[in-house]
Amino acid sequence: MLTFYNEAHGHHRGRFEIFRGEMVPCFEKPERADAVVAELARRNLGRIVTPQGVPLMSLERIHTPRYLHFLRHAWADWLALDPANAGKNAFPSVWPVRTLRDDVEPDNFCAKLGLYSMDNGTPLTAGTWIAAKTGADCAVNAAHALRLGERSTFALTRPPGHHAGADFFGGYCFLNNAALAAQHLLDDGARRVAVLDLDYHHGNGTQSIFYQRDDVQFISIHADPRSEYPFYLGHADETGAGPGLGYNMNLPLPAGSSAQAWFAALETACMRLGSYGPDALVVSLGVDTFAGDPLSQFALQSADFLRIGERLSYLGLPTAFVFEGGYAVKEIGVNVVNVLEGFETGG
Repeated sequence: MLTFYNEAHGHHRGRFEIFRGEMVPCFEKPERADAVVAELARRNLGRIVTPQGVPLMSLERIHTPRYLHFLRHAWADWLALDPANAGKNAFPSVWPVRTLRDDVEPDNFCAKLGLYSMDNGTPLTAGTWIAAKTGADCAVNAAHALRLGERSTFALTRPPGHHAGADFFGGYCFLNNAALAAQHLLDDGARRVAVLDLDYHHGNGTQSIFYQRDDVQFISIHADPRSEYPFYLGHADETGAGPGLGYNMNLPLPAGSSAQAWFAALETACMRLGSYGPDALVVSLGVDTFAGDPLSQFALQSADFLRIGERLSYLGLPTAFVFEGGYAVKEIGVNVVNVLEGFETGG
């Protein structure tokens, strides 16, 4: 397993987030990735390397230039309002919902922040851009390495990415690493790519990016959005549109679902992947399906993550894993690396 590690991830360190109406310490924190890289090194599961930087136009294959410009300059714009903002995180407070316009970018920074976001639980910090950009570098490098002959790769990065859309951030995500990896595989010669999202929360950003396309199949196993974040996307009747009709598959499960129910959904997903016949697979690897996760309500145990990797290995596809959610920091390293080790030893 060749791992591309985002050494700059710690530059994104939120002071707090707004969770269920309260200010609380951030669940998405640098210790998450630190624990995973330490476990990788402990098990000696392949090389861990630094990614090569990719040009901004690679990001523009997924994200709009207007949004990328905002992210690159957001912290400087925040400080321009008041130098004292250096000691604060930036959070949105207004959003252009429903009948409000989103085609005109406001001059007001706080209004811009709302234009490009989907929630107020995702702090923007001084190091957000460098951490997110280097994470995107990891994802593109991981995809490219598959085309160079690697059987499997891992983009170990944070902040995560699967909630980020073409022109918005949220759910702790700023750049959609899985979508960038999938697009690079296509640009590098693949005819068809599949993205399998295993995070507890639906990958709304990835779905929206590929929803009208037939060259990327998106399949997600997640908690029912009627009760769990992101709430407004991820239902079973969302199957794609236009050329993408039939290429989107959501497998929502009730909060509290057993491991048996989850693995039945995984088998359904694997059968659909097999019928699609992709040239490569991108896995949005969230391990917040773990029974001890503070933000989730599924029942997987650490040993179950080995089984996940083994099952994915049997698909026989070049596979890039991209790190997403998982907030039980004590167990996160074991859970993530169990998936990777299961993949390496299975098949």
